[in-house]
Amino acid sequence: MSEPLLSNPIPVLPARRSLLGMLRPSATHTAFSATLLLMASNILSGMLGLVRTKYIALLFGAGTVTDAYYAAFQLPDMINYFLVGGVASVSLVTILNRYKQAGDEAGGDRALSVVLNGMLVVVTLGVILGEIFAPAFTHVAFRDFDPERAALCTSLTRIMLPGSLLWFAGGVLGAKLMARKIFLYQAVTPLLYNVGIIAGAFFFSARLGAYSLAIGVLAGAFVGSLLMNAIGAYRSGLRYQPIFNLRDPAFLEWLRMSLPLMIGVSLAMADKWILAYFASGDTGGISRISVAKTLFNAPMGILGQAAGVASLPFFAALFSQGRLTDFGAAVNRATSRVIAVSLLAAGWMVALAAPIVDLIRGGSFSPKDAAETASYFVIFALSIALWAAQGFYARAFYAAGNMRVPAITGWVVTLVSIPIYSTLFHRFGIIGLAVASDIGILALTVTLAVQLSRRGLVPLSGMEGGELGRALLAACAGFLGAAACVRYLHVPRGHMGDVLMIGAGTIVWGGLGLGVLVAMGSKLPGQILRRKG
Repeated sequence: MSEPLLSNPIPVLPARRSLLGMLRPSATHTAFSATLLLMASNILSGMLGLVRTKYIALLFGAGTVTDAYYAAFQLPDMINYFLVGGVASVSLVTILNRYKQAGDEAGGDRALSVVLNGMLVVVTLGVILGEIFAPAFTHVAFRDFDPERAALCTSLTRIMLPGSLLWFAGGVLGAKLMARKIFLYQAVTPLLYNVGIIAGAFFFSARLGAYSLAIGVLAGAFVGSLLMNAIGAYRSGLRYQPIFNLRDPAFLEWLRMSLPLMIGVSLAMADKWILAYFASGDTGGISRISVAKTLFNAPMGILGQAAGVASLPFFAALFSQGRLTDFGAAVNRATSRVIAVSLLAAGWMVALAAPIVDLIRGGSFSPKDAAETASYFVIFALSIALWAAQGFYARAFYAAGNMRVPAITGWVVTLVSIPIYSTLFHRFGIIGLAVASDIGILALTVTLAVQLSRRGLVPLSGMEGGELGRALLAACAGFLGAAACVRYLHVPRGHMGDVLMIGAGTIVWGGLGLGVLVAMGSKLPGQILRRKG
């Protein structure tokens, strides 16, 4: 096929149209195009997240206000996680996909309506109880907060709590789009959410202080999650029905599938709760470790979350069609590639941690805050491949309709990990917490992989071990090159110097990493180029 493309430039035009077609609201996607779209969204969202984090640090620094702000997310997150499994769309996508395969779109819309109506009542009750018991929760969850931080945290929590309703409703409506393999609205959601927080701080911080951030959180959740997914679901043909019946077979099926997620605690979610609990005793501790996690989540979202979210409906389709061999091969192929790319990214993140975090410095966020945050960021970066892989393994279980095993595994790993967090924190401080986080996600990832293999769903023997080894060597070479730039390259001090350092380090890292991959005969560069073609 290469000769006609080289000799005739006309076929390039459909490719361009295809690229633009990905941005049409009604466009359906393949697994790769969906991953590409969501990765682009995560890149832009990561950039906006960097702006948001920088702006918040500039306005409020790392102290009482930001500690209270970051802590205020915990109760809304818990309500969302325990009442709707934190991933309302996961089990619903599996159900809607079955209706779609049977050609019963009306039945799927009815099932979605029943789930949405029933759980909105439940989540509303949860929010009301949260508003009432917010002071008690703050006292227990952040026992070392002084009265000023505790009072501010409680107030911000109460403002943010209704966001649980917005995220839930948006997640359910988004399941309709995911089942139809429409991902544009989901790609826009994190962008609008970040814009909401930045806009809230920009317009209202002078008058409302930290409360401007909470208002921005609500505005971002309303526009980004609820409004956009509602528009998308309506455009895709959703026919909402005002049905309230907690005994409806569709609701009971969704509840049966989701209940393990509701009562289960995965370390992937509990990690940030545990970190905040122990870090609350250090003024500014929650802020610094939250900033490090935010910076870590930007590339992790690109590599793991985007591909993982995009893969779910395709995994579910393979499993529902009984193509178990293809299912296992697809999970192994996706996981191997995301681990390989994550190893390369880890080398970049560790080598350039100092200038990356230093970009946040300014205003009330001091050089000392930046240095401590960078040390946490380095430790988190070492585990990026594990975070990305566990997302694929968990979604493999979800696609197979098995919510029980991930839930039980999550509980066991979390309970075993808590003493590790406690021990390392009391011996090494917040650095110990970051190390414990890596240990915990390692345990979760390995356990999920072994459980999938034992059940014959995703055999471990199918992993691309040779490619992973080549990627690791390339990551080490890239790290050494980028680290040499940081140590020996002299650039002006300040943010412009940080940008120049990151740029130079990235070029050296990319050149060395690519050179090692090509020299060792890795298929990864060719696979990426073929995908682009």
